[in-house]
Amino acid sequence: MKTEYDIVIVGGGMVGAAIACALGGSRYQVAVIEGLYPDAFETGQPHDLRVSALSVASETLLKNIGAWDGIISRRSCPYRRMKVWEASEATATLFDSDQIGENHLGHIVENRITQLALLETLKQHSNVDLICPAKTRRVDYSAGSSIVELEDGREIIGRLLIGADGGESRVRQAAGIGITKWDYNQQALVASVVTSYPQQDITWQQFTPTGPLAFLPLSGYHASLVWYNTPDQVKRLMALSDKAFLDAVHQTFPKSIGQIDQLLERGFFPLRRQHAQAYVAEGVALAGDAAHMIHPLAGQGVNIGFMDVAMLAEVLLEAEAQGEAFYSLDTLKKYEQARRKQNLLMMQTMDAFYHVFSNNNLPLKLLRNIGLGVADKLPFAKPHVTRFAMGIEGPVPNLAKRT
Repeated sequence: MKTEYDIVIVGGGMVGAAIACALGGSRYQVAVIEGLYPDAFETGQPHDLRVSALSVASETLLKNIGAWDGIISRRSCPYRRMKVWEASEATATLFDSDQIGENHLGHIVENRITQLALLETLKQHSNVDLICPAKTRRVDYSAGSSIVELEDGREIIGRLLIGADGGESRVRQAAGIGITKWDYNQQALVASVVTSYPQQDITWQQFTPTGPLAFLPLSGYHASLVWYNTPDQVKRLMALSDKAFLDAVHQTFPKSIGQIDQLLERGFFPLRRQHAQAYVAEGVALAGDAAHMIHPLAGQGVNIGFMDVAMLAEVLLEAEAQGEAFYSLDTLKKYEQARRKQNLLMMQTMDAFYHVFSNNNLPLKLLRNIGLGVADKLPFAKPHVTRFAMGIEGPVPNLAKRT
């Protein structure tokens, strides 16, 4: 195992592993440092709690870097329709892939399966070393030559350090990059369930004053439920017996939930809005949650992370082709300029949804329902919204753009 690399990626989750795959086959010598290798996938094992709705743009990226086959050969669920409403499902806005001539809107995939497929792919590249399991003890940032000290005493040196190590990024902290953040007065309770009906092709979300109620289809007779609520209510729901919890689901969720036969697992996580004050410095770049965390109500967190991947890889591969200093601030600024504005726009949009829908103000409630009803009847606007959410319209990095 080498100790000196051109690029050291701290974090081998979905975003970090995808960056390594995108740089596979280049002249860069790349190391990926990851704490734990995910458990192997076996057919018939229970679905994981943590899932993501991968957009068509994310799918395109994963195809282009060679990881998509590893996902669909394991387990995934395409969805073709998405329904959104507040007071009455009769006034819901329906987004349908058939209406824009597409086969699907996206895929619901367990995070572990996406990570497994990416790690499997990156190991096929001779210029990429996966250092795993390996926990980071210390990050010593220095422009153009940073050191990552591992808990076993090894020191990994890189000219460019990429932080893909999550919201509490050690790379970001070592580089002295600040953040702006606040916690939402909501938590997300996620439940993995068995339904009485076979695999669905629709995902839906009902807005309530305490937060959305969401249904995400999974393969077979399985689904993922997301119940956004205040921290006190989430604590109460987590303390219920399985039977009492399912009773609460049937009493609270809309009739569209259908019959839920079994609760397999549940968990919860807090919701935070966080943005790094810079994505880059000389010899360092941040991607995914290390750079930004958003409210997950539209399921865009991992998708904007994958767009970071596509843009950062594009900038680095162009620098390789042009003979530019890939670790220089001038080079890395191209990535930041392309992504920061887009991510901030998505964060502000999610904030607006959170503040507009998380209250019971009657005039605002009427306006919300009128807005959702009108949106479903706009023949020209809705297709553009659908394509934008899928990542096939608007500013999309080349590596995630369909040809």
